[in-house]
Amino acid sequence: MYIDVINVINFYFPAVVSAPIKEPVPVFLTILGIMLIAPLLFEKIRLPGIVGLILAGVIVGPNGLGLLARDNTIVLLGTVGLLFLMFMAGLETSLDDLKYNADKALIFGLLTFAAPMVLGTGAMLAIGYGFLPSVLVASCFASHTLLALPIAGKLGIMRSQVLTTTLGGTLITNILALLVLAVVVRAYQGNLTFQFWLLLIPALIIYTFLTLWGVPLVGKWFFRKFGHDEGAEFTFVLATLFVVSYGAEVVQIEPIIGAFLAGVAITQLIPPLSPLMNRIQFIGNNLFVPFFLISVGMLVNPKILIQEPKSLIVSGIMVGCAIISKYIPAWISGKLFGFNQNRILVMFGLSVSQAASTLAAITVAYNIRLVDELTVNGTIAMILVTCIASPWVTARWGEKMKPEDGHVEKTKLTKLGDRVLIPVANPHTEDNLLQLAIIVTKSSAGTLLPLHILIEQGEPISPGDKTRQNQLLDTAEMIAHAAVTKVLPIARIDESIDKGIARVAEEKQASVIVCGWKGFSTYEENLFGSVIDKIVQRSSVPVLVSRFPLPIKNTSRVFLAFTSQQAQAHSFSQSIQLATTLATELKASLQLLQVVSNKKLDVDLIKTGLIPKDINIKKLRGNFVKEVSRLLQANDLLLLNGSVVQKGQIFSLLDHVPEAIAHNHPEVAMMILYF
Repeated sequence: MYIDVINVINFYFPAVVSAPIKEPVPVFLTILGIMLIAPLLFEKIRLPGIVGLILAGVIVGPNGLGLLARDNTIVLLGTVGLLFLMFMAGLETSLDDLKYNADKALIFGLLTFAAPMVLGTGAMLAIGYGFLPSVLVASCFASHTLLALPIAGKLGIMRSQVLTTTLGGTLITNILALLVLAVVVRAYQGNLTFQFWLLLIPALIIYTFLTLWGVPLVGKWFFRKFGHDEGAEFTFVLATLFVVSYGAEVVQIEPIIGAFLAGVAITQLIPPLSPLMNRIQFIGNNLFVPFFLISVGMLVNPKILIQEPKSLIVSGIMVGCAIISKYIPAWISGKLFGFNQNRILVMFGLSVSQAASTLAAITVAYNIRLVDELTVNGTIAMILVTCIASPWVTARWGEKMKPEDGHVEKTKLTKLGDRVLIPVANPHTEDNLLQLAIIVTKSSAGTLLPLHILIEQGEPISPGDKTRQNQLLDTAEMIAHAAVTKVLPIARIDESIDKGIARVAEEKQASVIVCGWKGFSTYEENLFGSVIDKIVQRSSVPVLVSRFPLPIKNTSRVFLAFTSQQAQAHSFSQSIQLATTLATELKASLQLLQVVSNKKLDVDLIKTGLIPKDINIKKLRGNFVKEVSRLLQANDLLLLNGSVVQKGQIFSLLDHVPEAIAHNHPEVAMMILYF
């Protein structure tokens, strides 16, 4: 049937399929057409777009209609896409995930690696594969791609034990699978000698240490020095990817291992909701990775399904092994950890999908002729089935997880981030405030309200001032759009800054106001009150008063300090919510400090249910400023609760506590929360 169709097309359209397209513009146009149409068509029928791109590569490739040849250009772009795919897989993996449930993650990671290796190797040997190809294919079963992770986010279970266990296990099994790939490739090429092991292990340890320690160190310096230049930031990330990938070649392991480690290392520096992360994911998912998927499709030869019946057997065995070998570790781990059936199936749903690492490994193996077209076809079939099953299983059983299964995720800022008002004077110098506002907004899919106020002084506003106002708001809008955030710019003319902000907050039904603070108050401000004091007094919604001497993306720890009296206030739960959300989105650790100055006010916040059990809290007795200053570290974001404000009160709200801490630690970012 397949041959008849090709013959008919050759007869009626000989110019199309007689020779592949060679001219650069038509080639690129054809690929762009595939990138546009294939995912849309497959998502319409509720299949992942990744499957559409691979099948489109089969159709237009040398084994299909022959529209495109898999020449050097396709190979080059496909290689870049392969590295980018592994890089983004690393970006989704955080070393901090291991800290939440390290023991559970280790057990699940080892089980979900060992079971596929044993079952996969045995199955492939049973159908006539050699030992090395069998081990290589089994390592493909062991690795997995968290394709259904966005579904878990929508269900509100991202911070549950199931998710942190699965994320940590993913890091372990993917690294082990990639190491198996490196060893198998060396063994196949005849280079697996004692000298190789003698050099590989120390070289791998040093290389991994330099990557996971050196990249964040250099990245923090670069972002601190050149964080204002968005183009330079993106170029630095790309350069890091290829430098680390080339370093993997130098130590004689596959570049895809380096790309994965580069992602793991640099993800510590890039907040998930930041414009930079959005650009990386946008360009990767819409340009580089589709090139790779199309090039993989070009490797598939559909004729083998007819010419070689064994292809169907290989495909069936690979699909069966992938599903069974991922369910067994999820079931065993779940029983050990006391998880119910819903949690076990969510673990299975997340870990069963095969895409990034599997495609990477099988492509490398095919390029050196370690595996044949039968295996490539079977891999594509396995990816097709698991990519359909994974989102379905995760969605169906994730919805049945009890709310307490995602206890920490309950802290999403649903109301606080609904409509975030941020006054802007210069978005380039206030970039950190905008980033903070965007994080709060995106945490609840809200709307950002950038505001610029022109002061009415009895004379008409000059055209120059209006032009500058429009430029400032346009810049703020552009930054928001770059982070895929809904935005509504507001231009205002009012008699004063504080009155204008309060009125706009009321008119636009803002849920929170984000303001900047210089870190100190003048004598006049202490006596009569500053603009910030007046904004807090007039506002009927929470106000976040923030100070960022360094880029917000450099934050390594969110540090919420409070007194026992503040912990008993009605608004304290909102402080916990904000601190948890910021720590999650900035990929920072969370530390709570309770300072007890009066024994009568001492309460156990965990026993009273005010703080979740898995949040790290320290309790100290003594002077608040002294204890907080002693525990502060570089790259901390300190959160303090502001005083309760009475209407008409005229004195500086930012009392000596924040100013004293800011004076002692001028390099530490601070945020005072007024609810």
